[in-house]
Amino acid sequence: GNDFSGGISKDKYNEYLNNSNRPLFNRAISGSFPSGSVIKPAIASGALQEQIITVNTTFLSTGGLRVAEWFFPDWQVGGHGITNVRKSLALSVNTFYYYIGGGYGNFIGLGVDKINEYLKDFGFGKVLGIDLPAESSGFLPTSQWKQRVKKEPWYIGDTYNYSIGQGDFLTTPLQIADMTATVANGGTLYIPHIVKQIVNPETEEVTTVKPEVLNQNFVDQANINTIRLGMKDCVAYGSCVTLKSLSFSSAGKTGTAQWSQTKDTHAWFTSFAPFENPEIVVTVLVEEGGEGGIVAEPIATEFYKWWGDYTNK
Repeated sequence: GNDFSGGISKDKYNEYLNNSNRPLFNRAISGSFPSGSVIKPAIASGALQEQIITVNTTFLSTGGLRVAEWFFPDWQVGGHGITNVRKSLALSVNTFYYYIGGGYGNFIGLGVDKINEYLKDFGFGKVLGIDLPAESSGFLPTSQWKQRVKKEPWYIGDTYNYSIGQGDFLTTPLQIADMTATVANGGTLYIPHIVKQIVNPETEEVTTVKPEVLNQNFVDQANINTIRLGMKDCVAYGSCVTLKSLSFSSAGKTGTAQWSQTKDTHAWFTSFAPFENPEIVVTVLVEEGGEGGIVAEPIATEFYKWWGDYTNK
């Protein structure tokens, strides 16, 4: 049974209200979290669109990049070898994103302002307008903000961290889901709705909630297609292989987000299916869950199995 379905006592409600795990807090739309690597499809889209890279551009991943005394690691010791954009999504290669986000040596990356521009295009840093209360906007850090609040300049390392969804950037799970839907549908960002229609009980007049476009044409179809293929590769041979067990095609991206020196990472996974004509996006966040591919992805897989049975896929 459900404590809320038949009315709830004041004591029971207060018990929920005062629970340190905050069960009444709608994390999907009101919670702000670092994203880790689930942001990479948006960063890669920006780099392709700005012609910083092409589909064929490669960088050598040897385990990380060194800048003066600072080291920015790949998640895999020894790195991933020669990496193009599709492989960077399939295996979540940090070095690739350090290059395209912050630049390295003679290679000029997007930089923080362009990263912010593309993240805004994909719906980050603002309220999307879902028909539910208390939606959070998340947060996009800028060099001006850092100087004002932290009294420090914006360093190249800040851009590197930002490029892999770390640092001061915050997102809602809803924003990650909407970004994923934008990639899935070929590049159109919609206002998310849970209401399909409203029926007036007296007049029986039906008001249908129609899809509303928030943004479109900010990334070319060909570039979005490259991102889609990289997320498909993630299922074929990368960090999303759990989804291979499904009876229909899919595409995804894992994420593991550091947010505390002492606590476990947040486990993220975002995905869409079927690959050819997508109908559904599944985004999973497990707070302090550990690794996205190990913890969040199997949850998404279970959901897809249910959905596949339900829709006779």
